[in-house]
Amino acid sequence: MSVAVLLAGGTLLLAGCNHREPAETAPPGEATAAAPMPAASGAAESDYGTPVKDRVATLGFLNKRNNITQDIVLRSGEARRIGNAIVRLGTCERTAPWEDPAETGAFVQLFVEERATTEQKLTWHKVFSGWLFKNSPSLNVVEHPVYDVWVKNCAMKFPGEEDSPASAAAAKSAAKPAGKPAAAPAEEPDDNAPADDAPVMEDGGTPADSPTQ
Repeated sequence: MSVAVLLAGGTLLLAGCNHREPAETAPPGEATAAAPMPAASGAAESDYGTPVKDRVATLGFLNKRNNITQDIVLRSGEARRIGNAIVRLGTCERTAPWEDPAETGAFVQLFVEERATTEQKLTWHKVFSGWLFKNSPSLNVVEHPVYDVWVKNCAMKFPGEEDSPASAAAAKSAAKPAGKPAAAPAEEPDDNAPADDAPVMEDGGTPADSPTQ
């Protein structure tokens, strides 16, 4: 084999090495560590009800490349990796049943492993960090060309919600009478009893009681 062929082969190998796909980088510690409890920003976060650490949020996640949507269930402080994205939940909150209007919110962070050009290495970027609202999504949105995240539910209870509406209604109806008591049935008239307007004789009887003449 000639020296020229060997040199040409070596040049091709070097060229292939220069165009090798960059290796994926490890997620940043901020994305994988337990999330601290964030201060409420635009939401009235409260310890009234289920403790913050025990609340569970259901988030919607969309990959716009393949148009696949899935639900993510996270406890406060948990994170989930889906492909090149990491979704982390700080906490979630919802209004009490007696508050109006009803609202559900969650403090969410989204990290994405991406690069601007093919020559750059894949790196993790925090593309969103803030409160998302179920009934007012326009207040704060995730602006990313590939991924989207939104709030679907926050599982928590307030005092008094342990009793179901059916049991509460049954207890309320048992405490109060259903209606007025039924009237006693009228007594049947006695045919042998004297009429109220019948004349009374001196011996206390009536003309009907006297012997026939």
